[in-house]
Amino acid sequence: MLSEVISKPRSGRRPAPNLADYERTRAEFSWERVAQTLSGLPGGRGTNIAYEAVDRHAAGARAGHLALRWLGRNGARRDFTYRELAELTNRFASVLRQLGIGSGSRVFVLAGRIPELYVSVLGALKNRCVACPLFSAFGPEPIHTRLSLGGGAVLVTTESLYRRKIAGLRERLPQLRYVLVVSEGGEIPLTPGVLDFGRLMASASPWFRIPPTDPEDAALLHFTSGTTGRPKGAIHVHGAVLAHYVTGQLALDLHPEDVFWCTADPGWVTGTSYGIISPLTNGVTSIVDEGDFDTERWYAILGRERVSVWYTAPTAVRMMMKAGAEAARRHEFPDLRFIASVGEPLNPQAVLWGTQAFGLPIHDNWWQTETGGIMIANFAAMDIRPGSMGRPLPGIEAAIVRRSGAGRIEVVAEPGVEGELALKPGWPSMFRGYLNDEERYRKCFAGGWYLTGDLAKRDGDGYFWFVGRADDVIKSSGHLIGPFEVESALMEHPAVAEAGVIGKPDPVQFETVKAFVSLKRGFDPGEALRRELLGFARKRLGAAVAPKEIDFLPSLPRTRSGKIMRRLLKVRELGLPEGDTSTLEASP
Repeated sequence: MLSEVISKPRSGRRPAPNLADYERTRAEFSWERVAQTLSGLPGGRGTNIAYEAVDRHAAGARAGHLALRWLGRNGARRDFTYRELAELTNRFASVLRQLGIGSGSRVFVLAGRIPELYVSVLGALKNRCVACPLFSAFGPEPIHTRLSLGGGAVLVTTESLYRRKIAGLRERLPQLRYVLVVSEGGEIPLTPGVLDFGRLMASASPWFRIPPTDPEDAALLHFTSGTTGRPKGAIHVHGAVLAHYVTGQLALDLHPEDVFWCTADPGWVTGTSYGIISPLTNGVTSIVDEGDFDTERWYAILGRERVSVWYTAPTAVRMMMKAGAEAARRHEFPDLRFIASVGEPLNPQAVLWGTQAFGLPIHDNWWQTETGGIMIANFAAMDIRPGSMGRPLPGIEAAIVRRSGAGRIEVVAEPGVEGELALKPGWPSMFRGYLNDEERYRKCFAGGWYLTGDLAKRDGDGYFWFVGRADDVIKSSGHLIGPFEVESALMEHPAVAEAGVIGKPDPVQFETVKAFVSLKRGFDPGEALRRELLGFARKRLGAAVAPKEIDFLPSLPRTRSGKIMRRLLKVRELGLPEGDTSTLEASP
């Protein structure tokens, strides 16, 4: 049975797990004790993420230790020690100060996984700006929406991305004061407010004193999609670094001499929390690969770079599974000892496949943009139950609850009963608000709990199991996609009268985006129009967000109040019972 427990392999080469005794660690854990293990800014001037991630090590015994190894898509390599990373991030912080960009200003970064992205995020944090990396595969409209909502004062991007996606947006972004363009060998189109990133860095001071930083100062802005309306901007603070640090140790089992590879792009929260902050605060070496997913490339990196801890996504695992375990066994992974996955539920077959391909199971874990860090995990010393999210981190109280009206919350004590996954507030990386939307933030809390919107159940041994989303948000390749944003883009096309978007189950991506559209009078459905709409959406939204399928319908099912019934579109697509349709609008 796939639900059986997988016992952990034992090897003398493996360091003792950081979390060896789960119950004892939970009983003795306190966030105050974690805070004492980090140094804080010199002179008691507060807590700054970039200081804990970089400068703390650069000023000590690990100054010469390799912090980042960057692998270019075409074979280039660059190494950065903690001392070198400290100087580069100082230079970028100095650039921001020279430009008059101060505390609380929002610095966006739109770039592939290049060194300048990591330097910009950490340098912005040193200057007490709010850092917001964006996924470089976004189309112009998602980029504009996020820059506009976030009030971006500075955007760091590359020469090619500027030409393709940013230049045409400048007039619609009056608050964007500067665009700093990273050269790719061409001529940067210098216009008012458009500056050469490399020249600025070369002339900036390598010395920078981080100003006093309160742990509650805003540090990170991550956008996450909702089912209706605009994306939500989740705000995280500098004090979140405590969770980034300790979850790296407990959930990912990071040790000082590890070589760690998080494959996530920093445009998504995983790539920031665990591709930048967590490994650096733990003083380990991180691999950064600029290249796109390629099975053989990834196997080569794991072996050649002697990766010991690997954090990836279920979509990538399933794509590797398609190539067969034999493809993995053609390579050697001399140091790989721990594999973890996040982004969407990892199916039991994938957990077991890890043992066939690598001799190691794959450890699933669960968290959200809003939680800022891992909340529930399958730990290194713990037997794995394939398909389970695992057990809560020390310092995290999780429960299955039911909403009973009037803001009342009932905790479900019986094991095996489905309900909404809820967390007791108070962990350091908990988001502090949705940007400019206090009402939406308040709705996330009731009865002393943060309500995650995820449906789950808990077994008798305290393992949690994901059931599904309580709303219509689509999980595709680890990305959360709001159907409203896709629907809105489709409705900009002159042929589309209305659109409804669902997530369709997919064996590799978990879900793919499928759209249903009804057409305006004078337009006829057909393959040519379908291809035109697919291309139209891809151009506006980018490949990661745009629908992969489009079906035409005479009209979309709506409630009597006019709301498109995405649930009904989905059950009809999957051939499931329609259930209660009493609120359905009568067909014309």
